[in-house]
Amino acid sequence: MAKNFATREENYSQWYNDIVKRADLAENSAVRGCMVIKPYGYAIWEKMHDALDAMFKETGHSNAYFPLFIPKSFFSKEASHVEGFAKECAVITHYRLKNDPDGQGVVVDPDAKLEEELIVRPTSETIIWNTYKNWIQSYRDLPILCNQWANVVRWEMRTRLFLRTAEFLWQEGHTAHATKEEAMEETERMLNVYATFAEKYMSIPVIKGFKSPNERFAGAIETLCIEALMQDGKALQAGTSHFLGQNFAKAFDVQFLNKENQLEYVWATSWGVSTRLIGALIMTHSDDNGLVLPPKLAPIQVVIIPIYKSEEQRQAIGEKVDILIKKLKAKNISVKYDDDDSKRSGWKFNEYEVKGVPVRVAIGPRDLENNQAEVARRDTLEKQTLSFDNLDVEIEKMLDDIQQNLFNKALKFREENTRKADTWEEFLDILDNQGGFVAAHWDGTPETEEKIKEAAKATIRCIPFNNPLEEGKCIFTGKPSKQRVLFARAY
Repeated sequence: MAKNFATREENYSQWYNDIVKRADLAENSAVRGCMVIKPYGYAIWEKMHDALDAMFKETGHSNAYFPLFIPKSFFSKEASHVEGFAKECAVITHYRLKNDPDGQGVVVDPDAKLEEELIVRPTSETIIWNTYKNWIQSYRDLPILCNQWANVVRWEMRTRLFLRTAEFLWQEGHTAHATKEEAMEETERMLNVYATFAEKYMSIPVIKGFKSPNERFAGAIETLCIEALMQDGKALQAGTSHFLGQNFAKAFDVQFLNKENQLEYVWATSWGVSTRLIGALIMTHSDDNGLVLPPKLAPIQVVIIPIYKSEEQRQAIGEKVDILIKKLKAKNISVKYDDDDSKRSGWKFNEYEVKGVPVRVAIGPRDLENNQAEVARRDTLEKQTLSFDNLDVEIEKMLDDIQQNLFNKALKFREENTRKADTWEEFLDILDNQGGFVAAHWDGTPETEEKIKEAAKATIRCIPFNNPLEEGKCIFTGKPSKQRVLFARAY
């Protein structure tokens, strides 16, 4: 176990915080509720950004940018939307400071009050649909497939690095369509993009499904989601895609002439993922030794550490390693050669283990003589001695195996921690003593859903796609139910 680390069993919350700090991912800032994402943490986000951005562009989307500030009146135009975000909004009332007449620094200039308050965006539907009104006149202007990479502010009082902060980074897609069918297809398409990203890049198995009415995005007709299970048995919403119907088009009067030359309101979608995915990555794969990263998202996939006693040995190892580095880079494998002689090799081993580097290669004088190297993999902590001649090929295979192994391990954990409950007592017992997903019957009413949430601190995470019909009784009310839904306590 790495020094100064809580274990998952001792204190899961502290273990998570320890990893974020010791792996140099982020830290709390001087602004309450906001975080500083440090270079190593931001490098992981860049990997996510680049992979997702390519996937968005492959599906025909283009990036744009919309203002950070949204007039307050915009939020008044869509009632359910403003209700959903009203308690989380940061409001700008003035636009100027001035020197304090009493010499106490600066104060807000009372003469610089805005005619209309501005909201720091919690999400961009309103400002974007006000803009789309100017872009759309005819069916020939559709579809609009825009995405933006941005920051948003949701004034959270209880925060945790990456998982819930007042300001966070994300992407938000906003699309406009001529028909309901096209918009629904887009909603499903983008959820599938998220699911593919989660499973192929993050090595996190996810369940795709519908959100219940109480859990839908504010202003949406339908919200689709991907849900993941963390090692402590809590669920985490890893991505959402929303079918907005014509709600925002009607609120902002966005109409178009269809092919029959008739005016019709535009159909809309929005979808997004955020830096909370880094939190998901930590809690799905990491262990009591530190961070564990899937190779596709690791800023450093391979670290090479030389062990030497003389400058001659150092040079000889360096020459050998140069050949390996060239071969690895030719395979688009990111590699770091750490020959910093101000730190001991043992310290380096521990540091890169904490930072979750997937593969570590160590080579000393004896290895040099025998044309070999010691190779350690982060996911299993296994070590083996391999020939230098085809080491690049072996490392490439190992990285692929680590990526798949992390997914398989997470999938096995989810399957072992998805249980059925047929009574209220069973339901509570699973949540209190085992955790994980609980498949249980629900009578389908928002009122019962809210009562279950209040009584058990658990929510309906999703109603899975292709959910099998099954006659049963609601665990809370005993009323008839036609299907089980997935409950869990969640982040």
